[in-house]
Amino acid sequence: MHGSVMRTVALMRKEMIQVWRDRRTLLLILFLPFLQMLLFAYAVRLTVDHIATAVADLSRDAQSQALINALTLSGYFDVKQYVADEAQVIRAMDQGLVRAGVVIPPGFAAHVERGGAQVLVLLDGSDSYTVLSGYSAAAATVQDRAFRVWADRMRRLGVRLELVPITSTTHVLYNPDMNEMIFVLPGMAALLLQIMTINLTSISVVRERENGTIEQLLATPVRPLELMIAKTVPNIVLSALDLLIVTSAGILMFGVPFRGNPWTFLLLSLGYIISGLGLGLLISTLAQTQRQAQQIGAVLLLLSMLLTGFIYPRQPMPAVVRAVGNLIPLTYFLRITRGIITKGVGVDLLWNDVLMLAIYAVVAMLLASLAFKKRLD
Repeated sequence: MHGSVMRTVALMRKEMIQVWRDRRTLLLILFLPFLQMLLFAYAVRLTVDHIATAVADLSRDAQSQALINALTLSGYFDVKQYVADEAQVIRAMDQGLVRAGVVIPPGFAAHVERGGAQVLVLLDGSDSYTVLSGYSAAAATVQDRAFRVWADRMRRLGVRLELVPITSTTHVLYNPDMNEMIFVLPGMAALLLQIMTINLTSISVVRERENGTIEQLLATPVRPLELMIAKTVPNIVLSALDLLIVTSAGILMFGVPFRGNPWTFLLLSLGYIISGLGLGLLISTLAQTQRQAQQIGAVLLLLSMLLTGFIYPRQPMPAVVRAVGNLIPLTYFLRITRGIITKGVGVDLLWNDVLMLAIYAVVAMLLASLAFKKRLD
């Protein structure tokens, strides 16, 4: 037992010396997640507004102009050009000049007075976020305009308007101002941390093999599990620093509130870091070259963005697809980081995800050591 500890400590010291000597890579490891977070923060927008819009106003009366003004004042539509008909609206959309179009038929004011006026709103279906934002905004704006026209007509007829029989009050918990950074930052920090942990270890064993130093390790009594632990511990320190940098930047630079217990978050993050490092080591032992390890990591990154709930909700996904997402540690840590940072909840409400991450970390490390031993045999 004593000899195993001594060997593991010696290997850890070797790994720390290698990391410290490569100063450029060290700086890249520490500051690349910060730069990636800045790019994500300024580039990612979940709500699309000021959609470039083409208008075909075939009526050209006060009611059609009032509807166009209402769409513009909503903040979701910017009228970029007026065209002659629906065909030209579609042509402008095909050319990429606009993302939405409004076609108002002739005699719009007369139809409004008689009731049953219709207006056609066209949205570019090649962009899902434009469709989602534009569809909701157009429906709400037209409905509001219709209510105003109806209320004005009732007042002109001398009809006293009673209170609406049903009203609703909506409160957005945890993010009442609908700040997009509060939505994005917890998941973004989790994703960047997984990218970093997997990259740190996914090429480590392969690099030892390609550089020829693996033979020197084989000449020693070192065991596979000892090697896995030695390669993991120094990277835990670097990953923890990355997590501190990314989270602090989000809180200080973008004003994202941290509602939970920071010590609980740090402790649970260590389990996530170990699971990511173990997964990276498993990739490293299975890959033949560094290029293969990088390609496997790229595929895993794509699956992480699509199947873990980072971008798309997991509830509508088929059971098989959700099962694949369950094989990625980001799936569990996303709920943990959003629960602690955004909601301020504790381990008592997150214990299921915490348990799954702990199991994942142990299994990943054991599989990596077994795969490494099998490769040696």
